[in-house]
Amino acid sequence: MRALTWHGTHDVRVDTMPDPEIVNPRDAIIKVTSTAICGSDLHLYDGVIPGMLAGDILGHEFMGEVVDTGPKSTLKKGQRVVVPFTISCGSCFFCEKQQYSACDNSNPVDKQDLSEKLYGHAVSGLFGYSHLTGGYPGGQAEYVRVPYSDVGPIVVPDGLEDEKVLFLSDILPTGWMAADNAAIEPGDTVAVWGCGPVGLFAIQSALIMGAEQVIGIDHHPHRLELAANLGARTINFEATRVSEALMEMSGGLGPDAVIDAVGMESHGFAVDSLLDKAKQKVGVGADRAHALREAIMAVRKGGRVSIPGVYGGFLDKFPLGAMMEKGLQIRTGQTHVQRYTKDLLHKIGEGQIDTTFLISHRLPLEKGPEGYKNFHDNQNEWTKVVLKPGE
Repeated sequence: MRALTWHGTHDVRVDTMPDPEIVNPRDAIIKVTSTAICGSDLHLYDGVIPGMLAGDILGHEFMGEVVDTGPKSTLKKGQRVVVPFTISCGSCFFCEKQQYSACDNSNPVDKQDLSEKLYGHAVSGLFGYSHLTGGYPGGQAEYVRVPYSDVGPIVVPDGLEDEKVLFLSDILPTGWMAADNAAIEPGDTVAVWGCGPVGLFAIQSALIMGAEQVIGIDHHPHRLELAANLGARTINFEATRVSEALMEMSGGLGPDAVIDAVGMESHGFAVDSLLDKAKQKVGVGADRAHALREAIMAVRKGGRVSIPGVYGGFLDKFPLGAMMEKGLQIRTGQTHVQRYTKDLLHKIGEGQIDTTFLISHRLPLEKGPEGYKNFHDNQNEWTKVVLKPGE
């Protein structure tokens, strides 16, 4: 089969790889019909996530048709399914609490040492996201093996085309969980750093949940335009002092809740951002956290901080004093995708949520390296790339 593979920083290739096979009784094999490049994939592209090996198959946002199943899979050949990026067994301590992204069984034992040393506990398995998370081949390929296929995949009803449901694999539930973690109440002002795909879905979700005012913060004009089209007020951080604007827009209190949808590679020309970028280049630090620092300083006293943006390592100059003295609540984590998919699928089917507005480019799989380069270099125009294997 053909697949997108990682070969180093800014080096993604299309290679011929072995077709996947059933390994365990709960496995299924999916013929991928649509897959996407995620903002999180750019962390791999930039080489700032540990545990990648040359030849690893990329991709964790995908869907397709079931073509083979193990004897204990609940799927049937011919079904169309969306596959969550989180691999979850469904029966461990964490899965039973619906904390699916903390599954204790999906990361093979021989892969757990690195994340245990980094984080104190082993992380769960994810598709196409380094050997830190299990080394599973991803879905930017013609076919993919799906472990625990009786737990994760959601069957797509007839009449819903791929692009309406593809993002149930990651960015839609991630944006929804970001808003959910912000504990939004009617009348709230919510500020969202980053108007990329997750930030846009967080904005849309916050408005659905009853926020009175949602403010999107970015510097790409088209992304700010997309945020405004959803009903958000916007701040261009290159043209405006964010902290002052947020205080004015929130009546002098600060936002009730803030969402960092940027993560470990925040942009900007603030001193802390430039220092973080320099350290990241030489390997001293893994994360650039200007957006998170700014969000913590901006949120009102007693406010809520939600962090869906990916962080992988360490950072300094963290405003711990502000977090404690202001009495903030902080919630973060990889998305518990399976907790949200059924409800979100219903909302898509009823027309309450639009998932297609951010797609800017559709490419065959063979042009995946071009998609990565442009999604990385031209983020204003390339808001979301969907790849079509077989075209």
